[in-house]
Amino acid sequence: MPVYSYTFRDALGGIQKGTADAESEDLLRKRFEEQGFTITEVTMIKARSPKAKSFGKVKLRNLSIFCRQFSTMVDAGVSLVRCLDVLGQQTQDPKLKKIIADIGERVEGGESLSRAMQRHPKTFNNLFIGMIRAGEVGGVLEETLQRLSHFIEKDVELRRKVKSALTYPVLVLILSMGITFFLVYWFVPQWVDILKDLGLKSDDLPAPTQFLISCSDVLRYKGWIVIIALVVIVLAYRVFVSTRFGRRVADKVKLKIPVFGKLHHKICLARFSRTMGTLLTSGVPILQAMETVAGTVGNTIMADAVLEARARIREGDRIGDPLEESRLFPPMVVHMIGVGEESGSLDFMLQKIADFYEAEVEATLASLTAALEPIMIVLLGFIVGFIVISMFLPLVKVISSLSSGGGDNDS
Repeated sequence: MPVYSYTFRDALGGIQKGTADAESEDLLRKRFEEQGFTITEVTMIKARSPKAKSFGKVKLRNLSIFCRQFSTMVDAGVSLVRCLDVLGQQTQDPKLKKIIADIGERVEGGESLSRAMQRHPKTFNNLFIGMIRAGEVGGVLEETLQRLSHFIEKDVELRRKVKSALTYPVLVLILSMGITFFLVYWFVPQWVDILKDLGLKSDDLPAPTQFLISCSDVLRYKGWIVIIALVVIVLAYRVFVSTRFGRRVADKVKLKIPVFGKLHHKICLARFSRTMGTLLTSGVPILQAMETVAGTVGNTIMADAVLEARARIREGDRIGDPLEESRLFPPMVVHMIGVGEESGSLDFMLQKIADFYEAEVEATLASLTAALEPIMIVLLGFIVGFIVISMFLPLVKVISSLSSGGGDNDS
């Protein structure tokens, strides 16, 4: 993608310069017009954008600390190069240290901060770059970094709550699978040998016992087929969801699946509101903000609804109308967005919506965990009980036959 240098006048009449990637000069001009700026000069400086570097993925918690410390130093009047030098020395994350060093070198060489960060897409996504660029243009970089830190902390907290709530059910599921594997693979064959010593043939065994023995034989002698089948299923699913159609199908199922679908929907709504509100508060134009939100909402069905709303806004519609027509945004969300749009406090309303849905996610996770605990225990008990009963049914039959035989001899 070509790289252009540009010059434009901001809202205060000041001259602003920078560089940006764009497919063409016309698209670059159109992008700035959507933000309310008019470019006065454009020059192509490179035929392709600089190659992105990758030092690995940085933990969100470390990135949040980086933003907060960076903001404090910028607010104190420390130059960007000096800030990056100090932050690179004190960070404990080796990956982040290399990234900061690379950014510092490029900023010292004349690149903008957002431009230098854009070279590390695995660490700084479109949301991050867009907010930093808006902070640079508006001269409020320290506030933008503070908002980014707060946003990342909220995102980390939401992820932590989801993982914490699902840890217990997953552990119980793994435990039940481990117990089942042990009983079927090791204990059932031992029991079959005992039954053979008692003179019982396969045809004489009850149906549940025959089914259990068949499962044991498949696991012991044809386990490789099961493993291959599971691997093929996983790979086929990954290939399927890597396509746009497959991803849409999977995301639609995520929204429709009982219980978990509502939870996923609330998480997406919270992420949409928090991201959109943070971008607007940082001064990012609404069209650019919605484009960024579509890439971070976490569901392609909802992302398409956001992009459709963006297209309608460009044509002059209100933001709430297309969101309501998508039927993916509850009436309360649409109403609050409409009120925020009318009162000029859309960013504030979106933050309030995000707070509400994050609380809803927490409450849903708590009730879901409370409901899953007895369900998982009952499931584990059912599996173990089925195996035990299936193994002891033949003994009941043997005892019954011996009792009836003993009765006949007495007579």
